[in-house]
Amino acid sequence: MRQLNPEKLANLPTFNQQLDEEYGKPGTPQREEFHEEALSWYYGQLLRDRRRELKMTQREVAEKVGREQSYIARVERGKADIQLSSFFRIAAVLGIQFIPTFATVLK
Repeated sequence: MRQLNPEKLANLPTFNQQLDEEYGKPGTPQREEFHEEALSWYYGQLLRDRRRELKMTQREVAEKVGREQSYIARVERGKADIQLSSFFRIAAVLGIQFIPTFATVLK
């Protein structure tokens, strides 16, 4: 089995260091934009994966939600600026229940 070189490992940047370099430090506009896009993509993937588990088409989901198929496609790719109410409607069609948790975020 191949051994890893600890010296080389110590010199590798962390993921956060890479994010800082590419998108700026946390709190900067570029980093916040990246974070928002990443969350949109993540939630879109959750919806897409569940839709596929149910063997539903985007068109079927769209019809049940009262939207166009292209809208569902954009949501799944994280490219739609989706309202929370729309997200919950899509999730409900897919049998996903979200229970919000509210917490104070200190900055």
